[in-house]
Amino acid sequence: MEIDSIISAIIIGIVIGILGRLVVPGRQRIGILLTILVGIVAALIGSAIAAGVGVADTNGVDWVEWLIQIALAALGIAALDRTRARR
Repeated sequence: MEIDSIISAIIIGIVIGILGRLVVPGRQRIGILLTILVGIVAALIGSAIAAGVGVADTNGVDWVEWLIQIALAALGIAALDRTRARR
C-alpha cells in the first residue's frame, strides 16, 4: 500500500465517519478519533462489499458504494455508542 492510498483512506474515513455520525440520531458518546477509525474501517469493508456485489466500479460517482460505507459507519457508531452507554 502506497502513502497516497493510506492518506486517501484516512480522508475518506473521516468523511464516512462524520456522515455516519450524522445519520445516527441523538448524541453519541464516542470521540472524534474513534469516529474516524470507524469511518476508515467502514470505508474499507464497504469497498470490499461493493466490489463483491459488483457496484464498485461505475461511470461517475459510486453512490451505492458510498451508501454502503455510510450505513456501515452508522452501524459501527451506534454499536460503540451503546457499549459506552452501558458503562
